[in-house]
Amino acid sequence: MACLNLDIFMDEQSSLLALFASSFFAATLLPGGSEAVLFGVLKAYPQLYWPALGVASLGNTLGGISSYLIGRLLPDEKAFLKKYSGNRRGLEWVRSYGSPVILLSWVPLIGDVLCVAAGWLRVNWIWVLLFMAAGKFARYWVIAEFLSN
Repeated sequence: MACLNLDIFMDEQSSLLALFASSFFAATLLPGGSEAVLFGVLKAYPQLYWPALGVASLGNTLGGISSYLIGRLLPDEKAFLKKYSGNRRGLEWVRSYGSPVILLSWVPLIGDVLCVAAGWLRVNWIWVLLFMAAGKFARYWVIAEFLSN
């Protein structure tokens, strides 16, 4: 399968903006695949390795924080469980382990639940932000390393 050459369509700044948007939306309750965009940016502009990692991590972290804020708006446990079809696992993990479990916020399906649960349980937002950023950066770094080899 041929790789789409992004430099025909976008310059470096536009590519990073598209990466930011895709990584933000991928971390919200909306579906998305920012890995493909990261791959395209790194393929078209290998010199943007670190800026692309930073932009993807920032966008994905801010998207995760938006899920945290949604959790802060949920009035009670019934509303939380209704939104997540009765999924108590994420809620119990956050109750048991606190903010460090947010390192797993990048995991598909469970990551959104963890972020919303942290918001609903009023876990300290600074710790949530730090653990979320660390986990999401580590994930993108592993992906970028894999893609560049």
